[in-house]
Amino acid sequence: MAATADGLVGDAAITSLLVEDDERWLPLAHRRWSPSVHAHARRALGDWREAEDVVQQVFVAAWCGRSGFRPDRGTLPAWLLGIARRKTADALTARTRRREAAAGAAALAADDPDEGPERVVDRLVVARELSLLPRVQREVLALAYYADLTQVQIAARTGLPLGTVKSHARRGMRSLRLRAASAAGEVSGHP
Repeated sequence: MAATADGLVGDAAITSLLVEDDERWLPLAHRRWSPSVHAHARRALGDWREAEDVVQQVFVAAWCGRSGFRPDRGTLPAWLLGIARRKTADALTARTRRREAAAGAAALAADDPDEGPERVVDRLVVARELSLLPRVQREVLALAYYADLTQVQIAARTGLPLGTVKSHARRGMRSLRLRAASAAGEVSGHP
């Protein structure tokens, strides 16, 4: 491994270590390029700690995705900065989601001050999951649970045949169950 006059390992040597899957790459690359990655994230996010999180995510993503690095397409610092841009955008999106969820929770809590915070969070989660369903399934389930209508009443209100209402309700509930099971597996660390 070639060192520069000041004792630091050169860019080409660090790049070679990455290409060769040599774990020595990570601390060397982090020491060399984390200040510029941090500066980029800090400018975009306006928050020192969030920028530190982005730096860690960038170098973990770079190591995990090292097979995607192509030295003939650009330099290692440029590749890292590209990852940093995506991770910074993800952090901004997550921040926006947190703010929207907090605003939604505050609005729901204001509607019913006696409702506990757990119930407010449950309502937000259910509303979000319903929004991911196809339109007709979402409407059928919303009428069933929010308007407290029976399937016969839903069929009369929507003009859909009763069998179709039942099918949409069943498929919608199955989708919600599968997503809930998947989320529970992710939270517990199981696939």
